[in-house]
Amino acid sequence: MKVNTNKQKVKTSETELKEKVVAINRVAKVTKGGRTFSFSAIVVVGDENGVVGYGLGKAREVSVAISKGTDDAKKHLIKVPIIKGSVPHIQQGKFGAGKVMLKPASNGTGVIAGGTVRIVMESAGYSDVLTKSLGSSNPHNVVKATFDALLKMRDASTIATERNLDLKKVFNG
Repeated sequence: MKVNTNKQKVKTSETELKEKVVAINRVAKVTKGGRTFSFSAIVVVGDENGVVGYGLGKAREVSVAISKGTDDAKKHLIKVPIIKGSVPHIQQGKFGAGKVMLKPASNGTGVIAGGTVRIVMESAGYSDVLTKSLGSSNPHNVVKATFDALLKMRDASTIATERNLDLKKVFNG
């Protein structure tokens, strides 16, 4: 399957991005003088209209780690296809031992997802989607697996242009 090349450069000045913190992790480095603590934060930003990104920030303080994660997320924005508030087709993403499956849902279903996947889907702007997280529940792997699935998403018009077909022939064969 061809991977979507929708990593279009989305300018952050064009969109109003909302940030959501997925996870904050405290790590300790043991030294001769004792333990040195630092924090890592996974942040997802999105305009709730098809633009979403994630980033990782590390610092000695939580607030600095979150701001670094937000800056990193703004550098890695992608555009995702939204059709009637849902994903265009069933897709599975994988990263490490984490797997995420995304399925289209009918209007009024809502976002049925676990905590980590829910944050990504709502930030992207999906209002009706069914998801299932399989394997690892590590937030890092789940976020990256979700983005892997989103990068593979393609709408019908994109497929038609890639195959040099009319849009009706994509559906009717």
